[in-house]
Amino acid sequence: MSIDVHSDEVLNLVDANAQVEKLGTGCQFTEGPVWNSKQEFLLFSDIPADQMKKWTAESGITDYRVPSGKSNGLTYDSQGRLIACEHANRRVSRTEVDGEVVTIASHYDGKRLNSPNDVVVKSDGGIYFTDPPYGLTAEFGALGEKELDFQGVYRLSPDDDGLTLLVDDFDCPNGLCFAPEESVLYINDSSDRMHVRAFDVQPDGTIANGRIFAEIVGEGGAPDGMKTDQDGNVYVTGPGGVWIFDASGKRLGVINTPEGATNIGWGESDWKTLYIVAKTSLYRIRCKVAGVPVC
Repeated sequence: MSIDVHSDEVLNLVDANAQVEKLGTGCQFTEGPVWNSKQEFLLFSDIPADQMKKWTAESGITDYRVPSGKSNGLTYDSQGRLIACEHANRRVSRTEVDGEVVTIASHYDGKRLNSPNDVVVKSDGGIYFTDPPYGLTAEFGALGEKELDFQGVYRLSPDDDGLTLLVDDFDCPNGLCFAPEESVLYINDSSDRMHVRAFDVQPDGTIANGRIFAEIVGEGGAPDGMKTDQDGNVYVTGPGGVWIFDASGKRLGVINTPEGATNIGWGESDWKTLYIVAKTSLYRIRCKVAGVPVC
């Protein structure tokens, strides 16, 4: 059974008989899926292979960008420009309309970032990203020394005019996402803390009132990729698959996956397909409630 039911409420989100479908395999370690709604394809990262991959129903998985800077988290801004966290280059990049890839964040207070990991764009154009040290290895980035003595979460202003440190007390900040109305920012910690925190988003784009939203405890995984649906439910990859919580933090169920799930992304024209990257493979499952569109 694909769904581990902890509350019958989860059956309002995913059908009891819904199946996780494998779409392709052969990757080394997948991350960062994002749906391109204009051209109807999925992008995702294969970090150790230093590749961005593309999936379409017609062609399956093909190469999209090689090398990729060992990209991890991917998203699009409101102009349809690709935003990528690049471990090897220790930066956040943006692909302009003409195809030029430019750096939009690489340093804070004169020091190099650790290895930007996951990213989300607010409707006002602000770019929020996490910066753990996972990419400071040869396999998942490039050998390097930490220049900052913390693992931060940042906001890049809509006009690219400044990088603001939002919070610096995470062990390993990883996945992040907004509630549908963008009043709350969820950020998870993939260290021994194994939890998701919620923060109130302030009018100036900063965050406040951090509190533990949910704990994700189990063997064989850690909180990683994270998304919300249009009803405010929170989906987090963790031990066993994709954990689903309601907006109060109540665990509703788990979508079981054949491999350890690393990240997720909504897609298709109705935004009701949940794409799941799980180490070597790409999967999907149909849901009943639409996810929050990327752009």
